[in-house]
Order: sequence, then C-alpha cells, then structure tokens
Amino acid sequence: MKIFTSAQIHELDNFTIEHEPIKSIDLMERAARLLTRAITERWSSDTPIVVFAGPGNNGGDALAVARMLIEKGYQTDTFLFNITGHLSADCAENKRRLCDKKGRPLLTEVTQEFDPPRLEEGMLVVDGLFGSGLNKPLAGGFASLVKYINASKAEVVSIDVPSGLMTEDNTYNVSTNIIRATQTLTLGQLKLSFLFAENQVYCGQIRILDINLSREGIEKIDAHYTLTEEKEIRAMLKPRDSFAHKGQMGHALVIAGSYGMAGAAILATKACLRAGAGKVTVHVPKRNVPIIQTSVPEAVVHIDREETIFSEGVATEDFQAVGIGPGLGTSEQTAITLIAQLRRTQCPLVIDADALNILANRRAWMQQLPKGVIMTPHPKELDRMEGKCIDTYERLSKARDLAERLQGYVILKGHHTAICMPDGHIVFNSTGNAGMATAGSGDVLTGIITGLLARGYERAQACILGVYLHGLAGDIAVRELGEESLIASDLIQYLPKAFLKVK
Repeated sequence: MKIFTSAQIHELDNFTIEHEPIKSIDLMERAARLLTRAITERWSSDTPIVVFAGPGNNGGDALAVARMLIEKGYQTDTFLFNITGHLSADCAENKRRLCDKKGRPLLTEVTQEFDPPRLEEGMLVVDGLFGSGLNKPLAGGFASLVKYINASKAEVVSIDVPSGLMTEDNTYNVSTNIIRATQTLTLGQLKLSFLFAENQVYCGQIRILDINLSREGIEKIDAHYTLTEEKEIRAMLKPRDSFAHKGQMGHALVIAGSYGMAGAAILATKACLRAGAGKVTVHVPKRNVPIIQTSVPEAVVHIDREETIFSEGVATEDFQAVGIGPGLGTSEQTAITLIAQLRRTQCPLVIDADALNILANRRAWMQQLPKGVIMTPHPKELDRMEGKCIDTYERLSKARDLAERLQGYVILKGHHTAICMPDGHIVFNSTGNAGMATAGSGDVLTGIITGLLARGYERAQACILGVYLHGLAGDIAVRELGEESLIASDLIQYLPKAFLKVK
C-alpha cells in the first residue's frame, strides 16, 4: 500500500477528478456519504453532535456530513469558520446546500467573535477544521478552539486528519494545538504521520475509508513510502524443491552471546533455523558452549579461544549469510575483532545490538562497512549512531540518510518497523503488537533475517519478509497467550504458523 505525501494526495484527487471523470463536489459527496455511514455506525441518533468546519475542502466535507446527519435525524449544530471571508468553491457549495435545508437554522457562520457551544460528556464533535493540506502549526483563535475541544469530555471524530496535525513532519508542531480525536476517519490512504508513536494520542482509532480514488493514479504516482500487504509477502516466498537437501538451503553464521548473554545467541540461532536455513553455525566463547549445545542441538558450535568474549574472527567463505551482535558485549577486544570481522565478510551481513553500539562509539569505522549491509537498530541505538532525535520523523529521516550513505539497509524497529532502502525508499511493516516489546525480540529478528539471507533471498526481500513474519508470529502468539505474557522465544515457537498463514 502506497503512503502519499500531502502534495501527492492533492495530485491524486486531481487525477481522479480529471480521469474518472467526476466533479470535485461529487467526489466530496462520495466521501461524505462514507464518513456519515461510519459515524452513524458508531454513534446513535440520540447523540448530540457539534460540527466544526473550516474554510477549505476539509470544511466542505464536514458541512456535507452535517447535512446528511440531519437527514438521518441527528441533532446537529454546525459552525463554519470563515474568518478571512474566503471559502473554497466546494466548501461554499456545501454551505449553500446546508442552508437550503428547511426548518430551524442549521448553520452558524463565524467571521469574527466566537462564543463556543457547550461541549459535554455524551456529545460528539465532528472535527472538519483542517485536513491534509495544513503546513504550519495552528495559532490564534483556531488554537484556542482546539484546546477548548480537547478540554471537554465530548468524543471527537476527525475527518481525514486531526486538525493541527500535519501529514508528514510535525517536528516543530505545537502539541497542545492539535485535536485529540477519539476516532480518525481518513480518506483514501493512511497518512505518514499516523505511523509515528507520538501521534497516536491525536489520532485515536484510525479507520481508512476507500473513496474509490483512481487506481491508475495510485499506480502512476511514485510514493516514497509503502506499507506491506500480505499479498506482496506471499509473492516473495520461495518454494522448496522436492529434492532439496540441507546444502542447498544455505549455511548461516551467527556470532553472538558473550558470557552471561548466551540467551541472545540461543534466540538468534533458533530463529535462524526456524527461518529455513539448512545449516546454522554459531560462534560463542568457551563458557557458552555447553548451554548452546544443550539448547540448540541442531546448531554447529564454533568456539572462540577466549572464555567469555568474542575475540577471534571467523572465515566466512563457506557461509551464505552472517548475523552478528546479539549479546556480543562491547569490550575493547571485542570491538577490534568486530571491525576485522566486518571487513572480511563478503556474504550478506546483518548487524544488530552490541555490534551497533560498538560502531556508534567508533563512527569512523562505519566507512569500512561493506555495501548492502543490513543494520537493525531500535530507536535508542539509532540515536547513539546518528545523534539524538526530537521525534520519529527526524529519526526516520536520519535512518534513511544512513541507508543511502552506506548503500545498505537500515531497519528502524518499532510498532511500524521502517525498512530504509539504499535508494531512499521506506517500507513500513504492517504486523506486530505491543506484546513484542520484550527482551530478546530483536535477537529473534536478527536470526530470522540471517536465515532468510542464507536461504537465498535478496537483501531487500529478506528484510521485508523477515520483519513481516516476525510481527505476524507475534500477532498469532498474542491471540493465544495475550500481550502481557509474550516472551521472545514465543516468537520462534509461532514462526512456523506465520509461514503457514502467509502460504
């Protein structure tokens, strides 16, 4: 699924109007019918409704919804803010249509002073002040109105975008001047800012309404952001030849687990095997050998000369993929061995956890990383590498810049994990849940991606497929175990079911 910028949303609307063809006022009417249906499905006709409409097309949507709610018997009071004396053409037309309705006055047009209506618990506010075209923080009277709405106990449904929230970059926005919606009914596609954790408080429950925008237009517009869909994942899966043997399924190397952190090596190794690699070798310090051989009997153990740390590089000519970092430790000896290992590794390479922390403390070493490297930082790890960020948009921008600079892949982990490609494209993951916020979850992801690389998947495919399956295993596990009780090893246990579901 493509995720468009504000400018591209406007372009798609215009393409639809021109090529369907359909008048813009009729496209607005189509959207309003879907908005009204969604509202009436959730709130009954005895719910008092107050509609706040701005002067642009978002306000036009709101006025059309107000008219349709009245037609369905809802007690609806509507306020149109026309401070500058200029309405968009479609907003003006919907004002006329609403004012043509017979009966009591149905619209209050605000041009100067505004005495806000009383908002109480049990009431619903329809927020149609500003939509996806907003490009600066709200101020003045509109900011005051937003604060008034947020301070009330009324529920709020926002049309397309909560007023005050911009569709992409909110780094320098004013948080108190953004509507906090109970539900956001967004038109067409998800907006980029909806995928960021700090904006969840504004969006509430998000529901996408398909207003039948031009499929041709969607295909033609080159989106910088996409969201994974199951049909795309299914198309990526490689079949296994009936006569396949383990030598054809790939040999992966996992370098992980200093003494006391053997669990990280176990999780990454098991996940690598479960992802389909024919053979997995795990390199660990001497003291970790008994627990590794007991916990993962399927793995080949390669033993470091040191008792407790990674101190000895491994020749990689016989491996199809290498995963390095989980539980590795950050001692000086380990750091020196790490950079030597990274320089000599020619096969696809996944770098995670302590390996990232070592690089963050020695940034000049990043120039020595091979092209096509895959890095899997969580937000704090990325901040250590690239500098502290104000919000998710800034962090995402830095992750994309890093991927382009290294000509590699940066997987920024989170609720909607972002896979930043070497060409600047970003793929957001659509699976996963809060139960996966548990120690070891990242180690499992490293193992899955390393296993897929060994299996023969291209780097981009392994990243997208690995993140999706990782999240899907968590979703399946949560249905049986619940979010609170999920642990990282459950993700490995449910990974086979994730493969089966996609197939």
